[in-house]
Amino acid sequence: MTDQQFLYEAVAAIPVPDEEWGPRAWARLDSLTKPARSLGLLEELAQRVAVLQKTERPAVPRKAIVLMAGDHGVTAQGISSYPSEVTVQMMANFSVGGAAINQLAKHAGASVRIVDVGVASDLLLTDGIVQARVANGTADMSEGPAMTRDQALAAIRVGIEQVRELAAEGLDLVGTGDMGIGNTTASSAITSVLTGADAADVVGPGTGLDEAGVAHKVDVIRRAIAVNAPDATDALDVLTKVGGLEIAGLAGVVIGAASLGIPVVSDGFISGAATLIALGIAPAARPWVFASHRSAEPGHRIVLRALSLRPVLELDMRLGEGTGGALAMEIIDAACAVMSGMATFAEAGVSEKEA
Repeated sequence: MTDQQFLYEAVAAIPVPDEEWGPRAWARLDSLTKPARSLGLLEELAQRVAVLQKTERPAVPRKAIVLMAGDHGVTAQGISSYPSEVTVQMMANFSVGGAAINQLAKHAGASVRIVDVGVASDLLLTDGIVQARVANGTADMSEGPAMTRDQALAAIRVGIEQVRELAAEGLDLVGTGDMGIGNTTASSAITSVLTGADAADVVGPGTGLDEAGVAHKVDVIRRAIAVNAPDATDALDVLTKVGGLEIAGLAGVVIGAASLGIPVVSDGFISGAATLIALGIAPAARPWVFASHRSAEPGHRIVLRALSLRPVLELDMRLGEGTGGALAMEIIDAACAVMSGMATFAEAGVSEKEA
């Protein structure tokens, strides 16, 4: 089966949530021993999971973060404070549990699957890392397409396959994570094209650029968009021309999770750009996506508005790796525990609000 056919079949398999479960879930929540809707967003989260799982007692005990890694040829334009070799160095750090995502995922009770889908290195890391490299990084998108359409499709397939493998072992909730020096530039370009926002409104400091560095980054993104003329009505074209291999992999994670009926927690700006791509390709995946947090990167606010997603948290984070996703997973887990474990007024013998 070609990668294109593989993607089409995954998209076609995405189930439509049963609308009848919406009021049933709210009826359960409103019958619990508390003033109606007094737990705010927690109740909204629990209600959404209950609808997706078709149960009045939702639960997400089996959790995983899929961290996709890839490099970007556009770093040759000096758009990052860090050299490209940091990507492969951080991969080694992830593999031994030394990064922030390792600690936060452990605290959340989530496993971390680290996937090399496009790291630009002759070194093939295999210890604790899934080796699924489509190419050694992307090309410099300021001079031409970041990748070929076939490479984009192959990387999306990697993401779908990773979720399927995790689901075979048991999976209730999956989160997205990323690693790739230069990926805020690709994400900014994707966001600018797909939302119509000006690059200057999307671009932030990334790994710590100063004002001049940010201005240069904006210029590079504008040049990449002008050179490639990506079609805003074709998400796959946008991904191919100004995206990244890890972004493609994450889009696959979103589509793959939705196709299996598994809720997916989108991390920060990079994951948000990947979610824009995923929902551009597969609009039916939208109900299955949760936004973990609002990144300090300005482009993420634009992404969340475009997706009409309310983030679970706002902690001024901008690290990536899936760190926001891991934290939000704990909140979603807690929300489900409240809905599933609390007693109703009738069960507890507590008088309800007078009419």
